[in-house]
Amino acid sequence: MSRFLNRQLRRLTPYTPGEQPRDRRYIKLNTNESPYPPSQAVLDALDAEAVANLRLYSDPESKFLKAKLAETYAVGENQVFVSNGSDEALNFAFMAYADRGVAFPDITYGFYPVFCDLYGFSPTVIPLKADFSISPEDYFGQKGLVVIANPNAPTGLTLSLEDIEAIVRKNPDSVVLVDEAYVDFGAQSAVSLTARYDNLLVVQTFSKSRSLAGARLGFAIGHADLIADLQTIQYSTNPYNINRLTQLAGVAALESDGYYKDNCKRIIQTRQKTAEELAKLGFLLTDSKANFLFAKHPRFAGKELYEKLKDSGILIRHFQKERISDYNRITVGSEEEMQALLAAIKTIIGGNV
Repeated sequence: MSRFLNRQLRRLTPYTPGEQPRDRRYIKLNTNESPYPPSQAVLDALDAEAVANLRLYSDPESKFLKAKLAETYAVGENQVFVSNGSDEALNFAFMAYADRGVAFPDITYGFYPVFCDLYGFSPTVIPLKADFSISPEDYFGQKGLVVIANPNAPTGLTLSLEDIEAIVRKNPDSVVLVDEAYVDFGAQSAVSLTARYDNLLVVQTFSKSRSLAGARLGFAIGHADLIADLQTIQYSTNPYNINRLTQLAGVAALESDGYYKDNCKRIIQTRQKTAEELAKLGFLLTDSKANFLFAKHPRFAGKELYEKLKDSGILIRHFQKERISDYNRITVGSEEEMQALLAAIKTIIGGNV
């Protein structure tokens, strides 16, 4: 870092994205991308005319995209905020509500503590139970902002809609943010609760179930007053936060809902099949309802297995945090990719009996 950097920023430990090596071709099972391409409607929307119009600024209000999201989720347009990836919506929520306090689990999405470091907040970090599940009662009566990823990452475990509602109800003077990046793979969305609670903000993304990770598109749904808060921050930082092509792709993706729901069903089936095969090989797994598996083998350290698979041309995600250092997160890829993973694991295990 330079000698000019703001003193507060010098102490930051930034978020570490999943690695994207270019030294060889890998089967990428480390960043929870969809194995399936965007719908044909998305490809058709990004035509020559759309590209030619890149000379013009994008609509800062993303009117057509918000209207389509409102229609899709049966909410008012003033209840929808769109963001440059869901990380931007999360960032804005931390900026808006975490100054009075923020609480989240000790094992969860790694960006939450980074936001706290960035803004100088001291979070209340609540340990997961021994089985990595969340106890809703631990989040009752918090101050400022409560953040729950549902399904949680990297465990893939979920809370029921009743548990989410209990947390929202028991924090009437705090904003409860439910991060639903993986909700389409087996969890219940809390969007319906936003009609009854003015302190609930639900954040989702187009990166996972809608195959648009590279387009960087997320959104939040909540009470109109919460959405107005996020829009104030947007217009104070980057009013043209969603580019023209991404807005078009987002609308087209929403119009292709059936295609993406079918893909989710395929991913869920592949997840279940792969989990069963890994269990036969001695792995211990959480009951993941996301597009990834969270697994460990009793005879192999997590880092060892990660490194051996990388040497075999397969990337998975390893975390150094002590509680989960023996686990790896494995994205659910195509059937062919998961078969290659299982074959590589069998070779590794066979060579170390």
